[in-house]
Amino acid sequence: MALALEMKGITKYFSSTDVQANDNVNLTVEAGEVLALVGENGAGKTTLMNILYGLIKPDSGEIFINGEKVQIGHPDDAIKNGIGMVHQHFKLVPSFTVAQNIILGMEPNKAGFLSPKEENKVVKELADKFNLPVDPKAQIRDLPVGMQQRVEILKVLLREAKILILDEPTAVLTPQEVKELMDVVRQLAKMGYSVIFITHKLIEVMEVADKVSVMRAGKNVGNKKVSDTNIPDLARMMVGREVLLRVKKDTIQRGKPVFEAKDVSVSDVHGLAAISHVSFNVHEGEIVGLAGVSGNGQTELVEVISGMRPLDGGNLYLNEQDITQANVRDRRNAGVAHIPEDRMEVGLNLQTNLDENLIISRYNQSEFSKFGFLLGKSISRFAETVVKSFSIAAAKPGEDISMLSGGNLQKVVVGRELSGQPSFIIANQPTRGLDVGSIEFVHKTLIEERDRGAGVLLVSVELEEIMALADRILVLFRGQIQGELDAKTATEEEVGILMAGGKLSDLQTNQAKSGKESK
Repeated sequence: MALALEMKGITKYFSSTDVQANDNVNLTVEAGEVLALVGENGAGKTTLMNILYGLIKPDSGEIFINGEKVQIGHPDDAIKNGIGMVHQHFKLVPSFTVAQNIILGMEPNKAGFLSPKEENKVVKELADKFNLPVDPKAQIRDLPVGMQQRVEILKVLLREAKILILDEPTAVLTPQEVKELMDVVRQLAKMGYSVIFITHKLIEVMEVADKVSVMRAGKNVGNKKVSDTNIPDLARMMVGREVLLRVKKDTIQRGKPVFEAKDVSVSDVHGLAAISHVSFNVHEGEIVGLAGVSGNGQTELVEVISGMRPLDGGNLYLNEQDITQANVRDRRNAGVAHIPEDRMEVGLNLQTNLDENLIISRYNQSEFSKFGFLLGKSISRFAETVVKSFSIAAAKPGEDISMLSGGNLQKVVVGRELSGQPSFIIANQPTRGLDVGSIEFVHKTLIEERDRGAGVLLVSVELEEIMALADRILVLFRGQIQGELDAKTATEEEVGILMAGGKLSDLQTNQAKSGKESK
């Protein structure tokens, strides 16, 4: 196949952070090929793709499209050369319709007047062509994340892109949405499109890619056909060492209940029941995994426990003390830590620096302030300690936090939440969007907190993560606990049945039938 893209000797140095993000990187993609671009957080993947899309100017290097050298200094140049990018954090207008977002900047009009009917027609024809059904009239704010991503892809395709960059496209998707995206990517490749698939999930590389390029510390350290490699091999190339893909943990030493929810009911933003009469507890020295397909009440339950949303009914207890009416600060002071689902919107303030984000929940403590004034030296020392303890790469005290990669931003959140030795930890999707090295670190840290005696509520849509870390598994379905399993004996099939709203007796009945048929 002919080369659709060739990047030669791409180098980029950020003097403000003393980081060489790209060091003489070479990359090729053929027409109709899916190239997976992998590497640890901060390895230089997104910088390289931002250069290709014209968002960043390289210090040196050349770019060739279909064999011809091109100059890309702006996204308009990239679009003109058939390059489209779907960012990890979508660039959509929530109050606009699907059609308005896709057509934005290319609106059909007559005598200066927009034609919504024509917009809808163009989008429907585009969606039909690529077998990506959407409702042109639906508002973006009302769509699930997977459908919003589909809108982004259609927006790129309308602009006649032949090379698609998908930056961490599965980071916020449900398992079903991931499957649908994989089907879309394969379909586009069959139609002759080239897809650059940036991901941290090596299982996705094996499922969808033809070729994989591995980056480490700003360099391209290897290119392989997917058929010639495997997950442990790729993990070793990414991190530069052997990676523990399975979590090692000692036998549980369970203590008294550290948290208890009794008959809790919660409404969603529309006033509808999100959680109905849920009761459970978390003991000292155990990890309780809350499994379930996204959208079954996990977000609302976590917001209630952390103090961000009021209850409709029921009570919450921390170390046998009723905290139902306690505010967020009081709960944190009492020993609650919260690693939120959305690090960008809830976990961090991207308008401030690293130091301020690390003390944002404890700035009023005597260690960090006196007579209403912040103690800069004490804060910097604390920041240095957290950066070192939690291996936050390319981070310096006082640095603009927005300069850090997604994985290192997550480490900032984890470091801040766990540095105070909390008694109860809510870890909501703690490894979403992280590379294998960072996932290994977060998993190891949660196990250490459990072994220290903390109670951990792990909320994750990643079934593999729940099975690996949890001591007890609760399955949430349509706002209720569908079942409870001992993680030592639970199977993925059992958890899957409960996640789909079934009962374990259904599984036993099916197994009995299969046994009779085999005889």
